[in-house]
Amino acid sequence: MKFYDVSMTISKDIQVYKNKPEKKPTFEIVSDFDYASARETNMTFNLHTGTHMDFPLHMLPNGDNSDSLDLEKLITRVKVYDMTHLKTYIEEDDLRSLDIKKGDFVLFKTRNSFDEEFNFEFVFINASASLYLAELKVTGVGVDGLGVERDQEGHPTHKNLFKAGITIIEGLRLKEINEGQYMMYALPIKIKGMDALPLSVILVEDEYDTQSNTN
Repeated sequence: MKFYDVSMTISKDIQVYKNKPEKKPTFEIVSDFDYASARETNMTFNLHTGTHMDFPLHMLPNGDNSDSLDLEKLITRVKVYDMTHLKTYIEEDDLRSLDIKKGDFVLFKTRNSFDEEFNFEFVFINASASLYLAELKVTGVGVDGLGVERDQEGHPTHKNLFKAGITIIEGLRLKEINEGQYMMYALPIKIKGMDALPLSVILVEDEYDTQSNTN
């Protein structure tokens, strides 16, 4: 049995969306041993930084927030698909040959997992693919970009997935992950009423998973 931590490491130098400085976490030591009996640190942190899950409130004014968190959707078997051959985006035609079924939680491994710095041309899921996934009634979608989409007017990918009740995870690190089936433990920090929550995501590969094929 193998365990893979596919979460981003939070640091002041973490890769952030479009290199926006306001998305970089900051750390301030507010108590230290020079003048106190303990050390403590404050962190300022955008909830869409690093590996995280989006809630509908991120894109829909009256959408559900983190109070709707359902751990059964985050502790589940997942299918990882290798899409590293794609250069720009994942579209519907790229998905039709894959063995994606109703109720699946799918993770897409792309070239993004090999980028150490933010790539403004990161691979994303386009609107046609999001509609296809909604039609299939998958339960969740995970990507290795810091956005499930980029530069699409009106954010149709987010909205199509949210309206279909599909969980969105962004910022996975899948470089070391082979295509196949895994058990996923995506554990959030519980924060009330938010549009996103940070995640620690572990994939577990066992003998059954190793012998499985997603195609």
